[in-house]
Amino acid sequence: MQDTFRYIKQALGLAAQALFVSNPNPRVGCVLVAPDGLEIGSGHTQQAGGAHAEVMALRSAQEAGHSTQGATAYVTLEPCAHQGRTGPCCDALVAAGIGKVVASLTDPNPLVAGQGFARLRAAGVAVEVGPGAAESRELNIGFFSRMVRGIPWVRMKAATSLDGATALPNGTSQWITSPAARADGHAWRARACAVLTGIGTVLDDNPRLNVREVPTPRQPHVVVVDSQLQTPPDARLFMAGRACYIYAAIQNDEKKAALEASGATVICLPNAQGKVDLAAMLRDLAARGVNELHVEAGHKLNGSLLREGLVDELLIYMAPMLLGPGLGLAQVGPFEALAQGLKLDFMSVERLGPDLRIVARVPGHDTF
Repeated sequence: MQDTFRYIKQALGLAAQALFVSNPNPRVGCVLVAPDGLEIGSGHTQQAGGAHAEVMALRSAQEAGHSTQGATAYVTLEPCAHQGRTGPCCDALVAAGIGKVVASLTDPNPLVAGQGFARLRAAGVAVEVGPGAAESRELNIGFFSRMVRGIPWVRMKAATSLDGATALPNGTSQWITSPAARADGHAWRARACAVLTGIGTVLDDNPRLNVREVPTPRQPHVVVVDSQLQTPPDARLFMAGRACYIYAAIQNDEKKAALEASGATVICLPNAQGKVDLAAMLRDLAARGVNELHVEAGHKLNGSLLREGLVDELLIYMAPMLLGPGLGLAQVGPFEALAQGLKLDFMSVERLGPDLRIVARVPGHDTF
C-alpha cells in the first residue's frame, strides 16, 4: 500500500506538469512499474491531439528498452475507452501486456465513465480505483465541472487594497499589487481554458488578456461579454492562435462582420432584460471545450456573475495598503441583513511578496 501511494503521488506530480498543456483534456499522469518493482516508464498528457499520459509512459518504457509485460500502471484518471483524436488508452495498456492498473478516479466523460475499467477487466487486467482521488479531482476540477454540470469552473480574480478597493475613483489600478502577485495571477490565467472580461474593461483599458509573466505553451482563449457589440475590431485582445468569443444581446450584421474579420466568433444570447444571458453563455462555453473560466472583469460584470450564482471560486490578491473610497470588487447588495451576504469558504491564504493571495470558494459548488 505504501508503494501504491508513492507511485500515485509521483503520477499526480506528472499530472501537474500538464497544468498549462492539456486543455481541454484532463491533466493526467502515469507511472509504470515492472513486477520486480523497477520503475520503467512515466509520462503526462500532452497538448490536445497529442498522446495521453498512458501512451507517453509506454513510449518512455519502450525507448528505455524495458518490457511492460505484467507491469502495473499507476494513473491519476481512468484510461480512456473511446476513439477521439487519439486511440483508446485502455487498449494500448492491454496491448502492452500491463497486468494491473491502479487509477485515482473514474473518468466523468460519458464516453468513458467506467468503460475503460470494464475493458481492462474483460482483458484480464486487474483494476484498483481510489488512491489519490481527491488530489486528482482537484487538479481537474474544471474538467469535472464541464462533464458533470455542463458548465466551466468559474474563477473570479481581483487585486484589492486592504480596504477592498480595486481601483481609485478615476479608475487607476496599475498597480495595486506587487510583481510577485501579478506573476502568480498570470500563472492562474495560463491554467485556464479562457479568460473572461466585460466590454467596460475592453473600452477603458484595451487589455491583451494574455499570459506574459510566466512561460506557457499555449494562450488561453478570450471571452468578452458585450451586449451591444461595442468591441473595437482593432482591440488588443485579438491575437493569432487563440479563439475570441464575443457574447452579445443584439443582432447587428455589420458589427458582427467587422469583428469576425478580426478573428472573433460572435454569439448572440440575449436574456429577457436585453443583456447577455450569462448562464447560457457558460453552457455554450462548456460545449466549446472550456473547463476553467478565469474572470478578470469590472465590478458590474463581477456583480452580475455573483448575483446569479455563477461564480465558484474567488482568487483575491490583497495589498497591504488603504485606498479609501474607490471602485469595489463587485456590485452586489446593498443588503439589509448580514445573513444576505455571500458566504465563502477559505481554501488557502498565502503570502506573495508583500501581498496576500486568498482562494475562497462558494460552499457547495465543488460537490458535484
